[in-house]
Amino acid sequence: MILFGAAGTVGRGVLRACLLDDRVTAVLAVGPAPTGVVHDRLREIVHADLLDLTPIEAGLRGHDACFFCPGEPEHAYAAGETLARLTPGSAFVYVSAGGADGAAEDALLALPLRAYVFRPGPARPAGGVTARTGLHRLAYIVVRPLYPVLRRVFPATATTAGQIGRAMITVAERGAPRRVLGPADINAL
Repeated sequence: MILFGAAGTVGRGVLRACLLDDRVTAVLAVGPAPTGVVHDRLREIVHADLLDLTPIEAGLRGHDACFFCPGEPEHAYAAGETLARLTPGSAFVYVSAGGADGAAEDALLALPLRAYVFRPGPARPAGGVTARTGLHRLAYIVVRPLYPVLRRVFPATATTAGQIGRAMITVAERGAPRRVLGPADINAL
């Protein structure tokens, strides 16, 4: 399984979920910097230009799933296009950022992949994962006590990075009823 964006808050939660799940036998993390995580099932490729994966294509071959967490639609499409050429029919799950670009998502979904788009909304870090920026960390500290209430009152808008990761694994393994999934869909998987 390939994971793009393992350094971000959601990506780190997805990486943790993958390393804890026995269904995932190996993770290849691709990003502009090392994750800092050491695990026997984790291998990394440091590569900054997500619009041009040509230099690392050999390392991307042979994977049956790709999780794309950076959020930029043009980067997701470039990765999807490369993987569709290298491993057509493999699973590709894209975590879309807020203000989703429908045209870019549609183009990604049209590739010869088992592609899905996750639109989780704000995702709370969990399992020891913390936000990288001070402003996001402060926001999570302020909202943390309210999260159980928000989850009960607005279950369709509240999810965690770990839930996103577990849902991505499930979707890669057996698919989902829809190709574009919101927080309630993600939580139900």
